[in-house]
Amino acid sequence: MGLLSGLLGLASDVDVEGVRRDLEPILVPDEEIDLAFSIVRDLMVFTSHRLILVDKQGVTGRKREIHSIPYRSITMFSLETAGSFDTDAELTIWISSQGTPVTRQLSRSSNVAGIQRALATGVLQRK
Repeated sequence: MGLLSGLLGLASDVDVEGVRRDLEPILVPDEEIDLAFSIVRDLMVFTSHRLILVDKQGVTGRKREIHSIPYRSITMFSLETAGSFDTDAELTIWISSQGTPVTRQLSRSSNVAGIQRALATGVLQRK
């Protein structure tokens, strides 16, 4: 991830194997990680069963808040791609138990098609 993207909080692809090792204690036995993105210190992880949002807190980032969102709870999502003069794309996810959608900024170079595919597969095929 470039320094500017990191400072702006834009998401970029991360090493799936590294994320798998980090999240191993909370993954169920047959759960696979499909895609993972980093937003500064936080993570957005798409697995075969759910969307995991990791919010690292504090100075050291050792304290973490982990949101586990089953795909069946996602009622709608939208992806706004970057235009000619935009530096970022935007992902918005509506969750049935929350009034406010989850929004994340993605870098122009993010795998927007992969995110779309992972969410569509999770929401449409795994209900």
